[in-house]
Amino acid sequence: MSGIELQALTVELDADAGVVRALDGIRLALARGETFALVGESGCGKSMTALALMRLLPDNGSFAGGQVQLDGTDLLALPEQAMRAVRGGRIGMIFQEPSTSLNPVMRVGDQIVEAIETHTALRGAAARAKAIEWLGRVGIPEPERRIDEYPFRLSGGQKQRVMIAMTLAAEPDYLIADEPTTALDVSIQGQILALLRELQRERRMGMLLITHDLGVVAGMAQRVALMYAGQIVELAATEDFFARPLHPYARALLQALPDAMRRGQPLAAIGGTVPPLWTAFSGCRFAPRCGRAMPACTDGEPALLDAGAGHQVRCIRHGEAWVAEAPTPVAVAPAAVAPAPLLQVQQLNVVFPPTGNPWRRRGPGFHAVRDLSFELARGRTLALVGESGCGKTTTGKAIVQLLRGQARIEGKALLEGRDLFTLQGEALLAARREVQIVFQDPFASLNPRLRVLELLEEGLEALQPQLDREARRRRIETLVERVGLRSDALQRYPHEFSGGQRQRISIARALAVQPRLLVCDEPTSALDVSVQAQILNLLRELQREMGLSYLFITHNIGVVEYIADDVAVMQAGAIVERGPCEAVLGRPQQAYTRELMAAVPRLRRG
Repeated sequence: MSGIELQALTVELDADAGVVRALDGIRLALARGETFALVGESGCGKSMTALALMRLLPDNGSFAGGQVQLDGTDLLALPEQAMRAVRGGRIGMIFQEPSTSLNPVMRVGDQIVEAIETHTALRGAAARAKAIEWLGRVGIPEPERRIDEYPFRLSGGQKQRVMIAMTLAAEPDYLIADEPTTALDVSIQGQILALLRELQRERRMGMLLITHDLGVVAGMAQRVALMYAGQIVELAATEDFFARPLHPYARALLQALPDAMRRGQPLAAIGGTVPPLWTAFSGCRFAPRCGRAMPACTDGEPALLDAGAGHQVRCIRHGEAWVAEAPTPVAVAPAAVAPAPLLQVQQLNVVFPPTGNPWRRRGPGFHAVRDLSFELARGRTLALVGESGCGKTTTGKAIVQLLRGQARIEGKALLEGRDLFTLQGEALLAARREVQIVFQDPFASLNPRLRVLELLEEGLEALQPQLDREARRRRIETLVERVGLRSDALQRYPHEFSGGQRQRISIARALAVQPRLLVCDEPTSALDVSVQAQILNLLRELQREMGLSYLFITHNIGVVEYIADDVAVMQAGAIVERGPCEAVLGRPQQAYTRELMAAVPRLRRG
């Protein structure tokens, strides 16, 4: 047998709540040269499937059944030393969170060279030259200089590209790509996907693609498997999957995608959450969230049924006619817009000092943001879009005062006339209550030593000390429910959640102090489409109720089309085009904006 094959793979985790069956009888096959996509909500088992394939289970995990075959060899039977040669050499893996995958005390070039020297015959200068070549191929600007940077000096998208370069430089036969383009803007995403397609043609590389971007799936994959609660619930050829989705869960996901056509109406978010996997299931695992469930759905677990043409589905009602129900628009008066803007940014410049000895910094430094000016009115959303490294996140961090002492900041950021850059003491503390930020990387922004309850209480105690313990607890419980987490999440630590679940915790933490301005730095980049729909609905609802303003930093053009009132396009630290969302995205005037729009992967709906 040639290729990778998972045969009835079952993985269990020993948790405080009991035995968690993270994977339950997974069967799939990946051939050389093929792209097979795994999609589904956070917590469904997509990343666990990848980790199990690589034999990288957590300490409390074990294989309870099944096999993982690589060209006829059972990987679960190999000794660890032999498995190390498989990892990176035969099978490479791009992890979801680059910040936790890159060594923070090693230069990125040293990490890539280490991978090249471990898995290829290249050594020394030749290995370094190959590392520079790969940094260039994945779109890192000035690779000869960037190769000697430490990870913390790179943006989230640049760190992701370093991870991709490090994995591909070893030239594996198979690639497991766990959200490989999540942190990338559309132009670099297009470049990376084109590179992966090129490698597949050159080397017949097989790829297991784990993603929540259905547009990427439509353009990359030959086959798709939809996972839910540790099981595959639908498997089909990609074109057939999008043309005739059969499982209610698949249909709900497709209806949850944001775009310009859904502006002004709530997205079709799926109510509830993925059930805990320590549950003793007695029927269809999706039934509690399914609008078409009937008594028979809870009478024994459904098998994966053949629907013809290689299409399989785990639903006893898959052959019945289906009429899609469009979400009902909510008739709400538009939010009142203050005559004067809430935030005015005037001639903002951010200059980082040159790298090297911190006591002898010389030279002009790095000019990250140049003469940036914009206004944001109360109750409106301004989207900042542009390539990774163009200064979007730096702009957001400067506004919320997170670059003091790290960079030279010039210009003004006026919050109703108060310059945020000059505030001190109590005035600065008051401003922090009004301006909050949701970071791009939820794992790096959450203290791993604190439980979720402590993480959410921390900000309330510091910024709203007038609230007593009971009032804080009531607010936190309400927030956790509104961002789509169960109440038992409060007693757990960040490492016990998936990437998407951690992002929901970060959003709840920012909203806890009831700010007036929320800087959202890629707040939905780590979320699957159903949870993204919940969060976008929540943000729109909060904006209507509280008059919140959003500075929305994102590379997801579909999200921009859905939520933004205005758009500012950034390139090389400067705004090159701005205006109402419909005008900028519908009739772009700048060549750069037109290139961004052309690179957006679009889903052709059936």
